[in-house]
Amino acid sequence: MCDRGLVNRILPFSCVDGPGNRSAIFFQGCDFHCRYCHNPETQKLCIGCGRCVEHCPVHALTMEEGKVLWNRDLCVNCDTCLQVCENNSSPKVRWMTVDEILDELSSALPFTTGVTVSGGECTRYDRFIAKLFDRVHELGKTAFCDTNGQRSFRDMPQLMRAMDKAMLDVKAWNPEIHKKLTGMDNRVVLDNLDLLLKEDKLYEVRTVVIPDYLDNEETVCQVSRKLADFPDVRYKLIKYRPWGVRPPMEVQTPSQDYMEGLMALARENGAPEVVIT
Repeated sequence: MCDRGLVNRILPFSCVDGPGNRSAIFFQGCDFHCRYCHNPETQKLCIGCGRCVEHCPVHALTMEEGKVLWNRDLCVNCDTCLQVCENNSSPKVRWMTVDEILDELSSALPFTTGVTVSGGECTRYDRFIAKLFDRVHELGKTAFCDTNGQRSFRDMPQLMRAMDKAMLDVKAWNPEIHKKLTGMDNRVVLDNLDLLLKEDKLYEVRTVVIPDYLDNEETVCQVSRKLADFPDVRYKLIKYRPWGVRPPMEVQTPSQDYMEGLMALARENGAPEVVIT
């Protein structure tokens, strides 16, 4: 299906999803099941178990023919449904067309520099997003993908053509550590890193940092060496934060000193622009 995409939520304005003030669209469903995911409700599709319906305090959810229906007008966004879901899903999703998305963003787009699609994993809807991006360009805006890189851009030529830039997660360099974190190895991710650099389609690489859990130093060194010859691509190092992680991880948020040490390591290995958040 490429005429609609399953949308988890839309942010009319965001300053953390690419350059400038952007509108961000989060799609439902993800290939990874990252242990530190702070939006686990975006990972899977609803299975219609009805657990959330029983717990909704304002009766904004109902069951019909084995499916959970969400009434946006009744919903107060208390997120009780997300807290009780045992499937890492959300009933608050909508199948939307390109026209519907742009209509919802119509009042925001005059004040933004572009649109970023995220998730979940947005590339699960690659042909739909290519159509969306074509329309975004007609409006004079830029079009960015925030992706985990697990789906090969070699197999998505329409999206590769339509997007301006990608923001790519490199969660771990070691394939076994990557698999421990996400459930999958990183062969496709690292191939996408090379491809996006070669095609001048990469805006930013992102790595979440967890001391004593991930191969932080190796990842930073290897990614920075890849970026050394690409001065326009920045490397963002992100502190692990426990907010939204379910179930909680028994790990510590890295200190500022630790992050600054990784920043120095990245610069020593050639990364031209490094930021920590």
